[in-house]
Amino acid sequence: MPKCDLDAIDRRIVSELQTNARLSNIELAERIGLSPSPCLRRVKRLERDGIIDGYRATLQRSRVGLGLSVFLGVKINGHANEEASRFEKAVVEMPEVVACHLVSGEADYFLEVVVPDLEDYQRFLVGKLLELPIVREVRSNIAIQTLKAGAPLPLSHLA
Repeated sequence: MPKCDLDAIDRRIVSELQTNARLSNIELAERIGLSPSPCLRRVKRLERDGIIDGYRATLQRSRVGLGLSVFLGVKINGHANEEASRFEKAVVEMPEVVACHLVSGEADYFLEVVVPDLEDYQRFLVGKLLELPIVREVRSNIAIQTLKAGAPLPLSHLA
């Protein structure tokens, strides 16, 4: 694992921005105890170095008509071949898939799919995912309630 060289000030910056990415540079500088210019330089360096990957709005899924979250364990036939690469490319391009992880264990991939309802999930499953010839098995787990999602990354190991 690559070593992450974040000093205490950098850690405070990313912690504040994970909590509220809409902070102005002046507000951020005040919160971490820096003047605005060095604060902005640090933020720009964190962005340039790829520590800060981007900024986005977190939407309330049910308020935008995406009330069903499904977690899928997907098993495929084979791994180190072109068909597996095509599977990965296809899944990454599916807008319903909001997360995809190559995992160890029972499944080969773990996907998070967000759709309006069960009917749309069936269309996604049968009309898209199961159409991929390498897919051998899919196990669906429907989220009943979300207790925590999109939380800030834990950075205590960097101290």
